[in-house]
Amino acid sequence: MRYRALFVAAIVCCALPCAAADFAWPDAGTNHPKKCALVLTYEDGLPSQLDVAIPQLDAAKFRATFFLDSAVTPASMRRWRQVARAGHELGNHALFSPCPRAILPGRRNYYAEDYDTDRILGEITVMNAVLFGIDGRESRTYSAPCGQTLVGGVDYTDALRKSALVKYARTGGDAASSIVTDVLRLDGFRVPSYAPLDEPDGAALIAYVERVRAVGGLGVLEFHGVGGDYIRVSPEAHRQLLDWLRKHPDVWVVPFQEAMDYVTGYRTRSGGTLTRSNFE
Repeated sequence: MRYRALFVAAIVCCALPCAAADFAWPDAGTNHPKKCALVLTYEDGLPSQLDVAIPQLDAAKFRATFFLDSAVTPASMRRWRQVARAGHELGNHALFSPCPRAILPGRRNYYAEDYDTDRILGEITVMNAVLFGIDGRESRTYSAPCGQTLVGGVDYTDALRKSALVKYARTGGDAASSIVTDVLRLDGFRVPSYAPLDEPDGAALIAYVERVRAVGGLGVLEFHGVGGDYIRVSPEAHRQLLDWLRKHPDVWVVPFQEAMDYVTGYRTRSGGTLTRSNFE
């Protein structure tokens, strides 16, 4: 079995470049070094996240990142305040989360094609104020709605970077392209993520993390509903993933900003670069 595991890891490293040799995740050189990092993120501030995902995360002692938008209500704000106090990160998903018409044709007032850079930055500004009212934090991260950064046919990534409204930004991706292998070359405003669709089971979620672990990289999972709402994963699949992670402490499960702060801090100390993504 040991040789088989080494063989599988070698195959994965051939398919995806392994993490840079001059980079190490926390606790390197101790009895419990971290082999890779996994960020658990959740979109849209959904009721099922409050009712199912967060209790499971708290029971497993894992912290995650929740990207909120205008779906937050006065009643849910009280609950999200407790979530932040428990150590989870609250991120910015833009006030009305504009998406391309082809993806969400029913939201005709919020088609990304009808936006411009000023409008999307304005929504991010307002959402920052809402989030400050919830958790009192001034440093914020961002999740691009529907995983894309085009408004009116223009990519607003550089404008967002210059605005200093957020510290890092998460975009879309798939199971392969979302595994960051060369973290020192990762653009902090184009961090890819993987959103599992079609109600994957626990084994499918675990398989993704195993690929991240095999190459010593960074993986970002993007969830929506957990046991309810939309783009769902079942409570059982979500719990199976968390149970597996508890049994593999060499996977560093960490909120988005904390993971990226570690990467940028390591880059600064090593003299590396964090200017572009290795997916471009």
